[in-house]
Amino acid sequence: MIHYAIRRLLESLALLMLITLATFVLISSAPGGPSILIDPNMTPEDTERLRAIYGLDRPVWEQYLRWLGQVLQGNLGVSLGVGRPVGELIADALPATLLLSGASLLVAVAVAIPLGIVAAVRRNSWIDRVLTTVSFFGLSLPVFWYGLMLIILFAVLLRWLPAGGMFTPGQGSVIDVALHLILPVIALSTSLMAELVRYTRSAMIGVLRQDYVRTARAKGVAERAVIIRHAFRTALIPVVTLLGLLVPRLIGGAAVTETVFTWPGMGRLAVSAAYNQDYPTIMGITLVVSVTVIISNLIVDLLYAKLDPRVRYG
Repeated sequence: MIHYAIRRLLESLALLMLITLATFVLISSAPGGPSILIDPNMTPEDTERLRAIYGLDRPVWEQYLRWLGQVLQGNLGVSLGVGRPVGELIADALPATLLLSGASLLVAVAVAIPLGIVAAVRRNSWIDRVLTTVSFFGLSLPVFWYGLMLIILFAVLLRWLPAGGMFTPGQGSVIDVALHLILPVIALSTSLMAELVRYTRSAMIGVLRQDYVRTARAKGVAERAVIIRHAFRTALIPVVTLLGLLVPRLIGGAAVTETVFTWPGMGRLAVSAAYNQDYPTIMGITLVVSVTVIISNLIVDLLYAKLDPRVRYG
């Protein structure tokens, strides 16, 4: 398994090269330019001087190789929007995104998997029908609209929870951060819960029909043990696959959620960088997100061997 993990990591380096190259070419081909170069008060000479300082007057391939050389030295460059090192911007925003995404994933797993098991065990009952209907609604809700509705209801009308931000200025206690986290987590985790309920239900229904489950019941094994020990472990394989695929969706959904709730994370930073065509910041975020997705997929592949003894990696 160690050799497999090392081989996958080496293959991932080539994938990262392709991802960053494609991203660099796309953002360099976008019309306009960085916001610092679009200033009516600047003379053409000043604009050309800034382009030369940041290397924007060079060919795209040369700009990419220069950026890649800096990355290999641990330098992600300097933001064209705020003039700060990109590494510092990401280091400031990453904890907030990890908190929001991690809490959303934890809530989704803790709620959706038990509900999916109940829906499978009570198949075709009223509970199953209600859960299936609610999950379809959850998948259909646009995050930006759903977030705004949550703000209007709980922050504006009821005034139970704060409307946005990560903490109240001057406070920042754990309770204060937790209160600010509730609405973004609900908005981000709803679609995840809906999909996890459907996948868990489908996987459990397929497993509960297997012969070894019938055999366990025929031997007098308690129903709870049949469901948890025998059926659920096998049903976890497609669920774990889905969880690995949800990581990039979490990050993408976090961009919308963070913008709606003014959450100071990577998603909001990415939106601001894209708006200002801040090339170094966009590339830094792309690199971090790509590494996160690759590592999550590798972890999912390694978990297969733990969940299913038949899986072996050479």
